[in-house]
Amino acid sequence: MSPWVVDLLPMSVEDTMRSTAILDIVIGFFLLINSFVWLAALVGTIHLIMVLVVSGITDITVRDIGILAGTIALMVETMPEKFIINLKSEKTNENI
Repeated sequence: MSPWVVDLLPMSVEDTMRSTAILDIVIGFFLLINSFVWLAALVGTIHLIMVLVVSGITDITVRDIGILAGTIALMVETMPEKFIINLKSEKTNENI
């Protein structure tokens, strides 16, 4: 974790890392049981974007970008039909 981030944390680094581990386990659990996949992929995408911003360019940045691409693809693939219809209707209304 970058030093500038440590000063911004509302809790200790250890507690932040534990919270991150719990979040990762919860996301993985929902993906594993194939339930709330879209939501888990959305949270995973947001989490990975935050990780990339906080960690900066490191040895594992390429891995994180690859996992981010996978979570985005999974999120798009499992997006609820209702949500897609709403997005299309909003886009059509904006063009009028």
